Amino acid sequence: MMKKLLTALLLGAAATVATAQAWPAKPVTLLVPFPPGGSTDAIARLLGNKLQEQLGGSFVIDNRGGAGGTIGTAAVKRAPADGYTILVSSLGPLVIGPHLLKNLQYDPTKDLDYITVAVQAPNVLVVPAASPHKSMADVLAYEKANPGKMSFASSGNGSSDHITAELFWLQTGTSGLHIPYKGGGPVMTDLLGNQVDSSFMNINTALPQIKAGKLRALSITSAQRSPVLPDVPTMDELGIKGLQVYSWQGVAAPKGLPADIKARLHAGIVKTLNAPDVKPKLLEQGFEVVANTPEQFTAFQASEFARWKKLIEERKITAD
Repeated sequence: MMKKLLTALLLGAAATVATAQAWPAKPVTLLVPFPPGGSTDAIARLLGNKLQEQLGGSFVIDNRGGAGGTIGTAAVKRAPADGYTILVSSLGPLVIGPHLLKNLQYDPTKDLDYITVAVQAPNVLVVPAASPHKSMADVLAYEKANPGKMSFASSGNGSSDHITAELFWLQTGTSGLHIPYKGGGPVMTDLLGNQVDSSFMNINTALPQIKAGKLRALSITSAQRSPVLPDVPTMDELGIKGLQVYSWQGVAAPKGLPADIKARLHAGIVKTLNAPDVKPKLLEQGFEVVANTPEQFTAFQASEFARWKKLIEERKITAD
């Protein structure tokens, strides 16, 4: 009996190793929990194309948006941990949404294996070119004299641009008027049309309009100045502390991903992001390549989870 059990265990282990070594033997789904066209979708498509070249097989994109990315993320949690369903997500479903939405169908601290933060990009405070606010000093002076009057548009309640505005008001002791939209496209339209006063936009979204002279960048939320906006000061330079904020895109999988597959997938992503025909193009768009280890991403997710939980509770931010 013991001999049969030992044989079964050895055969099972051998099958697992063989499966891992053969991966990918069928199409791999890169599930993006947002509609096509955004930053996360663009990063997923970049990774999919390059991973096909490096690892063989095929990588297909599945855009499954809804509920701030939480519907698609829950689908990944329910998928088999066999390397054939991979999540490419932003910070929203992983560190913000869990504090805003009830009855979430996954726990981001327990149900996912974190592989790498692919890229990150700071937010930049922008105003229309016709705005009377020429500097951050102008904004602060106006807000202190007119509490709650200056409008800050965001792509939705609990979005990166929204929580950046809330953190800004907290750190500066000021207040503005938050105007949530359904996505970044309408925000840009109304900014360019002078319908709203400002927004903390992702740098890669705002950059083309800044360079075209249609938006004015007043400050950036990165640790250092961005090479694509070298004349724009950081918040820290302007004396506004604690406002380093990055929007980021990361790769994860259902909990229990085989170690061999995780290692191959991680190596392929890191190689892709640092490739000479990829990294410079990402930098030109305002992205910073991170490509950290699974252990580093796991620790980072935990710290971001705690950071935004504290802010959301302190500012009483809701999803409505």
